Amino acid sequence: MPSPETMAFKDRIVHQLNQVAPVTARSMFGGYGLYADGIMFALIAYETLYFKVDDDNLVDYLEADMGPFHYERHGKTIQMSYYQLPKTVLEEPVELLNWIEKAQAAARRSKKPKKVKKRKQP
Repeated sequence: MPSPETMAFKDRIVHQLNQVAPVTARSMFGGYGLYADGIMFALIAYETLYFKVDDDNLVDYLEADMGPFHYERHGKTIQMSYYQLPKTVLEEPVELLNWIEKAQAAARRSKKPKKVKKRKQP
């Protein structure tokens, strides 16, 4: 169960994002996945907001000197394709919408097509 502080942070972020796009949050692994149009484009972990990145939008985060989301597993650091959103972006609605749309596009591109199971022939 997330702490009251974490839940309050999530509520503030979702409220801010909803000023420019319909966003919902789902609890996951002690944090939250953020969704728009049914696509997870962001996550909240450790009271930090991260957006989905790929080759098309990574440079935006690197130029802003933002780092990736990572966690420890079995003594190894695992880095995910989500980078911290610059705080200044949250305060600029037009810019925020642009970053959300880029993160959504990155999330769509990362979705792997589902494999179709072949039926055995009798």
